[in-house]
This record gives sequence, C-alpha cells and structure tokens, in this order.
Amino acid sequence: MKRSSLMSESALPTHVQVGIVGAGPAGLLLGLLLAEAGVSCAIFERQTRAHVEGRIRAGVLEPGTVDVLTRAGVATRLARESLRHEGVEIAFGEQRLRLAFDELTGHCVTVYGQTELTRDLIATHLTRQSALYFEAAVEALHDLNGEQPQIECLWQGQRQRVRCDFIAGCDGFHGVARASIPAHARREYSTRYPTGWLGLLSDTPPVARELIYARHDRGFALCSMRSPTRSRYYLEVAEDEALADWPEARFWEELVRRLPAEVAQALVTGPALEMSIAPLRSVVSEPLRHGRLLLAGDAAHIVPPTGAKGLNLALRDVSRLAAALLAFFHRNDEAPLRDYSAAALAEVWQAVRFSWWFTHLTHRLAGDDFAARLQQAEFAHLCASRAAQQALAEQYVGLR
Repeated sequence: MKRSSLMSESALPTHVQVGIVGAGPAGLLLGLLLAEAGVSCAIFERQTRAHVEGRIRAGVLEPGTVDVLTRAGVATRLARESLRHEGVEIAFGEQRLRLAFDELTGHCVTVYGQTELTRDLIATHLTRQSALYFEAAVEALHDLNGEQPQIECLWQGQRQRVRCDFIAGCDGFHGVARASIPAHARREYSTRYPTGWLGLLSDTPPVARELIYARHDRGFALCSMRSPTRSRYYLEVAEDEALADWPEARFWEELVRRLPAEVAQALVTGPALEMSIAPLRSVVSEPLRHGRLLLAGDAAHIVPPTGAKGLNLALRDVSRLAAALLAFFHRNDEAPLRDYSAAALAEVWQAVRFSWWFTHLTHRLAGDDFAARLQQAEFAHLCASRAAQQALAEQYVGLR
C-alpha cells in the first residue's frame, strides 16, 4: 500500500484488514507490527502531525517495552540517546531510600521521552510509506458486530468510509472507539484522586542521575529527566489549581521546599519549555473487545503517572493484540482474539493496583494525620524489608 500522510489524494483506501484509530504510540506501533507481517492496515489521526509529535508525555520504559520496540525496528535512536536507570530513589522528608532495580530484579528501566518515541515511530511509517493519515477525523464506527465493520472518516473535506476486517481503537479515552461500544455492553470502573500533577520541562541538567520520588507534608514532588540536559519536574497540586497561578518562579521555589536539602542544593533552574497540569485518575473500561472492535491503551484504561505504567501498559496491549491478529490472519486461529480482553485486563488491573498503591504512598491525598502516619509506617517497612523492596522493583520494571 503506497500511500502516506504527505500525499494529496482525496480518497482513502476502500478496504484494509485492520483500521487503526489514533496515531499515538499504541496505534503507530500496532501498525508497524502488522504491516511488517504482511497485514494491510491504515491509521487515522484527527490531529496534525506537528500536534502529535509535540505532545509531552511519559519517559520511563520497561525492558519489555524496549524489547518490542527493538523487534519493530524503531529503537535505533533510542539505543543511542536513551538513559539506562538502574534504580530510583524515594524520599520522605530528609530520609532517602534507593531501590536498586539491577540488584533486586536483574533488570533496569530506560528513560526516553514519549515525544521522541512518537517521532521515531512516525518517521519509520513515512519511510515505509505506510497508510498514515493525519487530520483524518474519525467520526463514527459502523457495523461492529458484522464481518466488515466500517470507519467513517472526514478526510480533506469529504466524508468517506473504509471497510475493515477489524478495527483497533487506539485513540485515547475521549476518542470515538470506546464510545462506540454501547453503554449496555461495557462497564467502567474509575476513581479520581483529589489532586493533579503540575509539570515543568526545562533545558537544565537533572538534579540527580536517577528519578527521585519525594513525599513531603506540602505535597509530592518528582524529579525526572528526558536527557542529560533536559529535566522534567512535577509538583502535586490541588485538582482545581489553575496554571495561571503558577508562574515559573513559584514552581521552582515550591520544588526546593519539597526536596531533601542536599538534593535542593544541587537543583539548577531555568526557563520553562512547557508547563501543564494533569489530573490524576484511574479508569478501566471492560471489555476490550466488542464484535470486531478491539481497544488498546488509553482508549481502555488510564492510570496515574506515578508508577510510569501508562505508556508501557499501552504498548503491552498492542504487542498482545498484534500477536492475536496475526494468529487470525496467518493461521485462521481466532482463540487469541477471543482471549485478548481477559488476558490484557489481568495485566491492566495489576498495573492499576500498583499505580494506586504507589500514589497513596507518596502523595498527600487525604491530607490528614492518620493517613500521614500510615504512609510513614509503610515507608519504614519498605526501608526495613528487602522483600518489600523487591516486590516494588519487580512491579516498577514490569516483571509482574
């Protein structure tokens, strides 16, 4: 299929084996895995290429995520520019605990910004002349219980339909895919945390070699990075906080207050490249399959960013979904597709549980003295028990 988003054709393909809604990392990776195995697919993205490539998101990759990206042929720059992290640090006031992932699990995590990963995936699609369409707004999905479901798309001012054997919904929680499953056929489980993350990206050297999760009476703080010269910092703020109330100077001053003194002294501040506030919530929509529609990533589940699970979980969905679709198309074996939802949800709920637990360990949330003392007891247990440290490390690097 020799079309790309840069061509000026007014017609979309009339039929593909798999139509993919959404060109985030999940949809882009799924398209590469399927196309490499000879399955025809097309990816439809509502936003512009520049918008998709400019979104600031996560940056911690599990070893399993790196493996699947390597197999897909999109890890060349990642291997060259990423940072290998052998652990993370948790701070409670001035008390600090380093979790040595390499010693506790035999594995490490990789720091590489989702923005850069998205650019790598798009560049690979364009090199391979994939059917990747930006500014192609999917407005509806039809006949999901039939053998030829259809994607209705507004493309270059014309409303067109594309027939598919299957549709993969990778368009996020507010996209059309999840909403196309009738309310009576899905159930959603959710909780909203009474807090948000205020993030700041700056071209400054990171304050530490590895991530620091800091629990403080004033609220949580996270010291992260995207490269040796680019830092990403977060502050826990009230869920109704306005970005306009947080000038850069106030952000840096508050970050210093929440970090251990030794860390704060090493902090290098600088102009913000980007600032934003994201709410914290956990949501799971079940099932992940409805007829010939299959959901993956944020279209089906959202977790707080505390445990670095969102992107990794999405790409784990995609790896499983690609294998199931290939079993169907290559061997006429539908069993993996029938099992996809249950198998994926088992992993999803483990990630939801870990993110929920880690968020409650490190954030103020309830804000009362009882909750604070429980956090201190939990942290003391973590410091005293290698088994507890190993369990946390295994979950963080994605072993379970």
